[in-house]
Amino acid sequence: MVNLGYAAGYPVLSTIIFLPVIAALAIGLIKKEKTGLIKVLSLITSLLVFAASVPLFIFFDKTTANMQFVEWYSWIPPFNIDYHVGVDGISVLFVLLSTLVIILCVLISWNSVKDKVKEFYMALLLIEGAMIGVFCSVDFFLFYVFWEAMLIPMYLIIGVWGGPNRLYAAIKFFLYTLVGSVLMLVGIIALYLHAGRDFDIQHLANMKYPLSMQMWLFWAFFAAFAVKVPMFPVHTWLPDAHTEAPTAGSVILAAVLIKMGAYGFLRFSLPMFPDASRAMAMPMMVLSVIAIIYGGIVCLAQTDLKRLIAYSSVSHMGFVTLGIFALNVQGMEGGILQMLNHGIVTGALFLCVGIIYDRTHSRQISDYGGAATVLPVYAGLFMLFTLAAIGLPGTNGFVGEFLILLGGFTANKAAGAIAATGIIIGAGYMLWLYQRMFFQSVNPKLEGFSDISAREFITLAPMAALVFWIGFYPDAFLSFLHPSVQAIINRVQPAAGGNAVADFLRLFA
Repeated sequence: MVNLGYAAGYPVLSTIIFLPVIAALAIGLIKKEKTGLIKVLSLITSLLVFAASVPLFIFFDKTTANMQFVEWYSWIPPFNIDYHVGVDGISVLFVLLSTLVIILCVLISWNSVKDKVKEFYMALLLIEGAMIGVFCSVDFFLFYVFWEAMLIPMYLIIGVWGGPNRLYAAIKFFLYTLVGSVLMLVGIIALYLHAGRDFDIQHLANMKYPLSMQMWLFWAFFAAFAVKVPMFPVHTWLPDAHTEAPTAGSVILAAVLIKMGAYGFLRFSLPMFPDASRAMAMPMMVLSVIAIIYGGIVCLAQTDLKRLIAYSSVSHMGFVTLGIFALNVQGMEGGILQMLNHGIVTGALFLCVGIIYDRTHSRQISDYGGAATVLPVYAGLFMLFTLAAIGLPGTNGFVGEFLILLGGFTANKAAGAIAATGIIIGAGYMLWLYQRMFFQSVNPKLEGFSDISAREFITLAPMAALVFWIGFYPDAFLSFLHPSVQAIINRVQPAAGGNAVADFLRLFA
């Protein structure tokens, strides 16, 4: 285990996990009338957390799959529960994404959130700490605490500051996620008892379990992770949550929260249940391909801007799970990179929606004809993220989708071929959306509106930079993944090799 926990002179992971929590508690002590102070303190905190996470990128050793920046303290000794955190090449990228996204959420909400400002920014900071905690946890009990802790602030963000149907969307989100989490808790307890009362994730990942036990546990964890992705057919909470959530809530959901399901498959399902993962690879690829095609076709029928981007997430995350369950290096690295890309591009698209919604208070695509004439800078940025979403070469979306399709074809030619049609469908609905919003005759409802402000441009600029950075130099991010992905592949695909179809049929022998 590589211990770089104090490489930069301080416990890096504990700092970035608990600094936003402490700041949220401090904001709770400020009078609610002092909204300016609350916003400034929230922005400073989010900037400090991002700055504190930079050493993860600078000092990270890309040559090992071991956990780094490790902190390990005994927490509840009678139950062998430890405060054990660390990051590998997979989780480190999502920690950095989480710390960046919260800065953008603070900025985009600066003028749009007018009621219960103190409580809103407290919820934002609390969810930041919980998200980072999920990606850093190396103890299963600690992981579950952070996993559940995310539910409450996100439920409040949707239910208190959302649209007209916010309560329905918030309760649906909460119930879907809670039911899956309870089944995962049963699986965690089974692993804990089987391992002799041990919650250590690394120890549990190195144990061998009978195939029958692996199958039951795979489905227990699948219940939580598939809902979070969300995979077809447990995706129906996502469009409602995205549509009703405020802009910051939609950005957090798209950029970080739905990545945690795919992250769970990578961190737990594949290394802990390798035989079950091989056996279920074919059904998982089938569900992924259905999500790709179904999500794309449904997008073509949408008239609500946020709902269209929400359903596009179902399609894009189908690519992610296809890459992961291709069970080869190209597909898995492509899937992880596409998780990052989707967070950047779809998060940016929701930021764009929030910018224009603050002006028009409408989500109907028909209300935005000719917007390029009135808002040219905004139209240019929206075009950039549109092209990245459809995977134009030179943008980040191209690299991830190419690797996924390469891995998908290698694993199953039919799955790869059908998934490739999803790119065509994606280009269709995104370019049609752009044509309806920004070209044609100028809608009178848009006349008189100003182009994006300096604050809004600063909010979108980091995402635009990442689109080109990953698009032109993907190895800057893929190099983090190589050792960790190879370790997963070595675990799930032993030297003798595995045949997904044969492993699946063996279940019925």
